[in-house]
Amino acid sequence: MQEKDKTRRKVLIGLTSAVGLSGIPFAATPFIAAWNPSAKAKAAGAAVKLDVSKMQFGQQIQVAWRKQPVFIVRHTKESLASLDLSVPKLADPNSDLIEEPYKGLNPSRSKNPEYSVFSGVCTHLGCAPKYFPEVEPKPWDATWNGGFFCPCHGSMFDIVGRVFKGVPASTNLLVPPHMFDGSILTIGEDREL
Repeated sequence: MQEKDKTRRKVLIGLTSAVGLSGIPFAATPFIAAWNPSAKAKAAGAAVKLDVSKMQFGQQIQVAWRKQPVFIVRHTKESLASLDLSVPKLADPNSDLIEEPYKGLNPSRSKNPEYSVFSGVCTHLGCAPKYFPEVEPKPWDATWNGGFFCPCHGSMFDIVGRVFKGVPASTNLLVPPHMFDGSILTIGEDREL
């Protein structure tokens, strides 16, 4: 009789253990799922794709990436040829003070020499610089060659986002990772990095 009880007990313990173990995945799934980023968090860091072929030469557009503005400028040949005119005014013409992903690749600081892609946030206090592409005297610079002026505290950047000397902003506008696939620009992703 005692042998039957032991066998019966072992069978019951085995069945109870099997049922309990089979329930672990059902109980653990919500906890594991909670560790995954939400759809909102994934979208906030997701890459942004846009077709830049419709941009006019000299035009600047703005998109949002990671809840921050990013400026895209399509350069004219003349504006790229005149980049050297700004060099004496610049604090960091070669982006030596910041980590720049495409340093030395193109004068436009981008993977495509025709476009510049950089943060639309002033490196002083986070204001939004305004685009003034005209080569003409401005109240803030009598020898203006085109570029960006931050109306908050007077910081100036050239047409490719390099900071001028003697302004409150300390560094060039930051260049996010990006890539071009024909006329499709993807910001926040670079297969070659």
